[in-house]
Amino acid sequence: MYAQLTYFDGPRGPEQLAAADFAARERIAPAATAVPGNIRTYVLRREDGSEVVLTIAESEQVLIDTQKAIMSTRLLPGEDPALLRGADRVEIYPVLQVFEYDGVRS
Repeated sequence: MYAQLTYFDGPRGPEQLAAADFAARERIAPAATAVPGNIRTYVLRREDGSEVVLTIAESEQVLIDTQKAIMSTRLLPGEDPALLRGADRVEIYPVLQVFEYDGVRS
């Protein structure tokens, strides 16, 4: 298993966040879910609009393939590229341990 952390530094205003949310829902998530091997994604956002997206996948190659799939999408009608900043950084890590809520370690 591998994890990818994608960082979007703040501050980001309401228009940028609305554009990012629309892109994530309508364009990015469909592209990501089309790549087999993605397990789960968590989006973490602070009050200033900064965000970390944590994606868990079966392999590093799945994460790379997902990046390619997302980057190959075309903007949808009404999307303003000026409001859609790219990620500030992306990091990939192997998952060493998983701790379940019941205390079981896998």
